[in-house]
Amino acid sequence: MKSRVIIHRENNWCVHAERESDKMERKALEVENNHRPFAGDGGSAAAEEEAVETKVIYRGWKVMPFIIGNETFEKLGIIGTLSNLLVYLTSVFNLKSITAATIINAFSGTINFGTFIAAFLCDTYFGRYKTLTVAVIACFLGSLVIQLTAAIPQLHPAPCGTKQGSECHGPNAGQIAFLLMGLGFLVVGAGGIRPCNLAFGADQFNPKTESGKRGIDSFFNWYFFTFTFAQIVSLTLIVYIQSNVSWTIGLAIPAVLMFLACLIFFAGDKMYVKVKASGSPLAGIAQVIAIAIKKRGLKPVKQPWLNLYNYIPPKYANSRLGYTGQFTFLDKAAILTPEDKLNPDGSPADPWKLCTMQQVEEVKCIVRVLPIWFAAAIYYLAITQQMTYPVFQALQSDRRLGSGSFEIPAATYVVFLMTGMTVFIIIYDRLLVPFLRRFTGKDTGITILQRMGIGMAFAVLSMVVSGFIEERRRTIALTKPTLGMAPRKGEISSFSGLWLIPQLTLAGIAEAFTAIGQMEFYYKQFPENMRSFAGSIFYVGTGISSYLSSFLISTVHKTTVNTSTGNWLAEDLNKGRLDYFYYMIAGILAVDFAYFLVMAKWYRYKGSEEQNYETNRDTDKNSV
Repeated sequence: MKSRVIIHRENNWCVHAERESDKMERKALEVENNHRPFAGDGGSAAAEEEAVETKVIYRGWKVMPFIIGNETFEKLGIIGTLSNLLVYLTSVFNLKSITAATIINAFSGTINFGTFIAAFLCDTYFGRYKTLTVAVIACFLGSLVIQLTAAIPQLHPAPCGTKQGSECHGPNAGQIAFLLMGLGFLVVGAGGIRPCNLAFGADQFNPKTESGKRGIDSFFNWYFFTFTFAQIVSLTLIVYIQSNVSWTIGLAIPAVLMFLACLIFFAGDKMYVKVKASGSPLAGIAQVIAIAIKKRGLKPVKQPWLNLYNYIPPKYANSRLGYTGQFTFLDKAAILTPEDKLNPDGSPADPWKLCTMQQVEEVKCIVRVLPIWFAAAIYYLAITQQMTYPVFQALQSDRRLGSGSFEIPAATYVVFLMTGMTVFIIIYDRLLVPFLRRFTGKDTGITILQRMGIGMAFAVLSMVVSGFIEERRRTIALTKPTLGMAPRKGEISSFSGLWLIPQLTLAGIAEAFTAIGQMEFYYKQFPENMRSFAGSIFYVGTGISSYLSSFLISTVHKTTVNTSTGNWLAEDLNKGRLDYFYYMIAGILAVDFAYFLVMAKWYRYKGSEEQNYETNRDTDKNSV
């Protein structure tokens, strides 16, 4: 289904980059303006005239230096500020490990929840360009404020003494408030950038032409390349400068990079295609739920695939959906009663009193996704732990390379998670998929849910291996000569920090399966006009995981402090039992994996089952 692209109308939905594997949805994705006036409402002719008068100039790759340059510096700035924040809070702000880990998890969760709010504001009020404008400025201000906490002595507490038991003061209320202000700016910035930047880049290509489609696919690849590049540079070079040279210099680099990102972004202002806000698709969901509740007393209709009201407006871009027998209580929203009035063209006179079967089925798509989304949110407990506690493990491990004096910064070990994910993506795409395709006959080798399930199994394995490695590290620290004292921690084990690589690599493989599988799953299973929200709920799921992780850390810390085994999450890992905590997370993930298998078996893919209904005469007359 093709449609003219009208950029300067207020009723445009967000456009999202698509993969070549999304061939089944290609036609729907070619339509940018999928919320047009119904025929007969006086707006269709005006829309056609405006389409003729409005000429959109897609500059494609000519504007990519501004967008990709902005994204590269932007990610270097954001990740460079956040990647070593855990060590910064414990070494400069003198916070305890448990407090720092809780702050980081809460901060990460808030950013991820912020993406949902940003997606709503973007689609409903501001559009992507204005949202990104506010977001990049907020990120720069956040990076600058965090840098000032290191550069100005009055904005952080005095350094702790180097001797064991020496006096050590934490931050005062003013210092914490200034730090939280910087984190608040980063929440606004990162929360606005994540759901909008990929789609904004895709807006610059004409989705109706083959060259435009290829440009979108290529931009998608460049986007993830810059993300991985920024992760690796930040977790190695910038983290090294912060940990071994100077926190002031190390945090100034991300602030300067964010300033450059702002300059590059605004330099291309006059060349961008700017899609305006279109109104929130959440209204359609609210209508279906509200009407289903109002009509809950109605008897179900026989043969709902024939008898439910199903007007389809002209130029409707969402893919046509057949009737499904799940969540039948929602069907009542599409039962036409004598009290329901219709316009001359067959559309509902009051959309808050009558919905179409198409609208109901679109809401069913969203409801079906939620149990899978919940399982994926629990899965992220593994990734959340691998982004925090391995840093503390590294601080009390031998981080030297060979016999030299060079030490790998503790926060840099997380780069092995990213490397494991990146390398395995190539292996999966180039080797595993072609191999599996021979046996399954599927273009993707395995289904999306199978891919996510395999990743969840790797997550469980990652936590089990983490427990074994921590148990070994602790045993060596208690039974063999140590390498000195880690500041405010404890004895440094002679156990090599390189043994942390297996657990991080397994977590990276889990991400290659589940995280990318999730993005593809939401992208394909949500209605086409809700893909900005489809992207945001991915981050909301990780946000829930971060909050849940904070709750578990706090609960375990409080309940084990007076037990015979001692505090599992003690400041000195040698006195704690972090391995028990890892095993507990592995158990939670194993239960979650079993739940996911049940939900995956129950799940019905959008458009996969045979369409067992025939359109009635009115629907056939008014649909295209």
